[in-house]
Order: sequence, then C-alpha cells, then structure tokens
Amino acid sequence: MNTPLHFEDLAQVRLPARPLHLAIGMFDGVHVGHRAVIAAAAASARLSKGLSGVLTFWPHPSVLFRPAAPARLIFDRAAKRRRLDSLGLDFVVEQNFTAEFARTTAAEFVQFLRRCLPQLATVYVGENFRFGRGREGDVALLVGEGRRIGLTVHIVPRLNRGGEPVSSSRIRTLLEQGSVEEANDLLGECYAAEGVVQAGRKLGRTLGFPTLNFAWEPDLKPRYGAYAVAVNAGGGATLRGVANYGLRPTVEQTARPLLEIHLLDASTLTYGDQISVHWLHFLRPEAKFSSV
Repeated sequence: MNTPLHFEDLAQVRLPARPLHLAIGMFDGVHVGHRAVIAAAAASARLSKGLSGVLTFWPHPSVLFRPAAPARLIFDRAAKRRRLDSLGLDFVVEQNFTAEFARTTAAEFVQFLRRCLPQLATVYVGENFRFGRGREGDVALLVGEGRRIGLTVHIVPRLNRGGEPVSSSRIRTLLEQGSVEEANDLLGECYAAEGVVQAGRKLGRTLGFPTLNFAWEPDLKPRYGAYAVAVNAGGGATLRGVANYGLRPTVEQTARPLLEIHLLDASTLTYGDQISVHWLHFLRPEAKFSSV
C-alpha cells in the first residue's frame, strides 16, 4: 500500500489532473464512524478512477478557542497520521488551524476548497459536520453551497454501536474508565501506545518479572491499572504481555505515569527498540500493595 501524499495547507496541494473525492473532518481517533466517511470517499474515487483524500485539521480547534481546556486527543499527531495512512488514501491535508483560518466564513470555506482543488468532484462528511466561522455552517449549507459551484456533497449517517452513536467523546470516556475492549470496538482496531524502550531500575528483573519501560504520557490518559497487551516491534512477531500504566505507588510514587510491560513470550527486545503496545483487556486498577 502506498503512503499518501501529505500537505499542511490546502493552498499547497498539487495533484495529478484527476477527479478528487474528499472526506472532511477532525477525525480524532480515526474510529469506525470516521472510517465510514473516508471509505465512502475512497469508493467514489475507485469508481471514477480518481484520487481519494482526507482534509483534517491541526491543531484541534479547541486549542484556539478553549486554550485552558482543549479537547484531549485520543492519539497524537503522528499516531493519527499513521492510522490515516493505513486506509489506502492518495493524499492527506492536515490544514493548519490558525486564528486567520478560523475567521473564514462557511461560504468562503467552500470557495476556498474549489479554488485550491479545482478537480474536486465530491465531498463526504458526517451528518453532524460543522464548519466555518463560529461553526456557522452545517450539512444543509454545505450541500447548498456545493450545488451552487457544481460540487456534489454526500452526507454519511452516524454509526451506532450498543444503541449509542459512535463518537470520539464516547471513546475518551471508555478509555478513562478502563473499558478498553469497548473502546477498541469503536476504534475499529486496538488502542495502542507507541514508544522507545528505556532503561528502568531493573527491580522487576530481581523479582523474576523483567519489564520493558517507556515514558508514555498521552494527551488523553487511560485509566491507571494493569492490562493484557500485545507487543509488536518493527513488524516482527506479536508478543503477549501484561502491562501496568500508572504512578507505581508500591515501588515509588512517580510524578508522571510510566508504562511497564512484562512479556509472557521469549523476546530479544531491549533498550532503544521502538515498540507498539496494543491494549486488549483491563485486568485491575492500579493499587498500592503492602510489600514489593
């Protein structure tokens, strides 16, 4: 699968002269609802022998509008990009969300799309999509403005799981509760932590339970506790493990959370290795024990 072209501004996009089919949204988490919108754009591109792409935004608009309490992101920028890259797209635009861009009216935004992407044939958005200055634009306005300039707009209905709409806010709540299996179902893949193995105090080794350690402090912190995990390094074999994420109150109360993984399978992983830790099941909350 080819890696899509990446752009940080619509004005920078340069693509072959083929019909463009674009999914637009923040897509925090790239969950199954987001993937339905993106898949619809990709399917349209295949039918027309065109190009499929995503328009998303960075940073999250709440950083500008609510700097004291911005939205807590499910994945950081690099992890979100990797998830978008895995969906078979031809291009991804991570529009720089500045104060100037935020002042763009809904009508001006549609005109900006047409000006930057003259081959744009179709746009796909979720049914609750809002855009433009002060979130003034909704899907009805987008359809109307699109019709005026010859742009077809498709509205993709929200997905429901367990009788409730799939949403990033719902996934955030599930992760904070430790309901990782349900969060994984909504994400469409395992929640994952990615980082480099670091040297620790080697206390686990003296107890017969050596651990792989790395400092991992995501914007949205999942519930502190022990989890069943699967560990992968560089496309190699997937290894079973048990991980603890938290402040280690029994050993030393740390100021920042640490992720420690004890592997159940034989491994040669060591300091400096890049690993991905896929969270499978919540086992128990973090606890302070009477002794090591």
